[in-house]
Amino acid sequence: MDSQASKQDIVIVGAGIVGIAIACYLSEAGREVLVIDHQGVCEGTSSGNAGALAFSDILPMASKGVLAKVPGWLMDPLGPFTIRPSYLPKLAPWLYRFWRASRADVLERTVQAQGVMMRLAEPEMLGLMQRAGIRHMLRENGSLELYESEEELNAALPGWEARKRAGIAFEHLRGDELAASQPGLATRFAAGTFVPGWKTVSDPQHVGKGLWEYAKRLGAGFLQAEVSAVEAKEHGASVALIDGRKIEAAQLIVAAGAWSHRLARGLGDRIPLETERGYNTTLPAGAFDLRRQLIFSGHGFVVTPLETGIRIGGAVELGGLDLPPNYKRSEAMLTKAKKFMPGLVTSNGRSWMGFRPSLPDSLPVIGYATTSKNVLYAFGHGHLGLTQSAATGRLISDLIGGREPSIPIDPFNPQRF
Repeated sequence: MDSQASKQDIVIVGAGIVGIAIACYLSEAGREVLVIDHQGVCEGTSSGNAGALAFSDILPMASKGVLAKVPGWLMDPLGPFTIRPSYLPKLAPWLYRFWRASRADVLERTVQAQGVMMRLAEPEMLGLMQRAGIRHMLRENGSLELYESEEELNAALPGWEARKRAGIAFEHLRGDELAASQPGLATRFAAGTFVPGWKTVSDPQHVGKGLWEYAKRLGAGFLQAEVSAVEAKEHGASVALIDGRKIEAAQLIVAAGAWSHRLARGLGDRIPLETERGYNTTLPAGAFDLRRQLIFSGHGFVVTPLETGIRIGGAVELGGLDLPPNYKRSEAMLTKAKKFMPGLVTSNGRSWMGFRPSLPDSLPVIGYATTSKNVLYAFGHGHLGLTQSAATGRLISDLIGGREPSIPIDPFNPQRF
């Protein structure tokens, strides 16, 4: 596709996993699609995540268990949840909404909405990977969440009961069963919860690029450029590039991850999106005999076996888009991982930081801009961009195609705040 073309059918701003999944669905529907991103395809946050298809992860970040831990976490600048002091004044409105999202009635609605979304997400993602010819990148080894005491497990039980009500299977393991599930763990772990339906991918960037190759075969085009603003028009939308060019589109989709709220503000929508800065270290593939993804929920990070190595990362640093990275956070998780997995070889690792787009209630925004039905939003998936990308592609395709959405989308209304 000619990158100088000024008129397009559908323009998607954002070439992360969500934007690419949307491009796949719209290309399958026969629409002409142009994806714009200032980096390459899946070169940003979608390139370095933990690779989980976390279809059982229906609990919002504002759950009661998290809120109880936050004060202690905030005392540790390298802990699972931290806020840069210089950023706290700017973050205050988001934190207030986060606190409101922790009310019992709101939490129950959020869990229900996530459950419905996940029931759509799993078949859509597996089907899309099959159609794209990348189903071999799927791994179905389950996950193991680990606890250092029975008290820690007991504190997590209400969350597991909520998953049970949603039809999610799991099993609590101890002793020999725990050791067999993942040999080489430190003896400090008293129990673990195995989730057989949890899936991962061989490498999240490879999945994103594989899906893009599929969209490209169907006719989708890509333009590497930085978008400075978007504007709704009477019969479409306009995209202004930082180099002065403008692209007109019949329909526009904003799927730019953590940068999306800046574009939405220009369309009259003030969406309280914040940035969870996630850190990780990827070690060589032979660094440990890792059987499945391990979740250290009390410490806020996971360890994932990928074909490209062993990835150790996670945690939450609320610090916006502009502050410099603090790679001591990656080092802190790596140090803990060595204690938890004594045989882990920690040399020759690659550190990384990405920007997760996070909304206070942990639900994305999927729907129309206030000012125009020609502009749609698809962002704010937090930790679940890879997991929910295909479901989001289905829902956006439904809306653009004039069909009833596959699931109710009121919980994801961009104007709900």
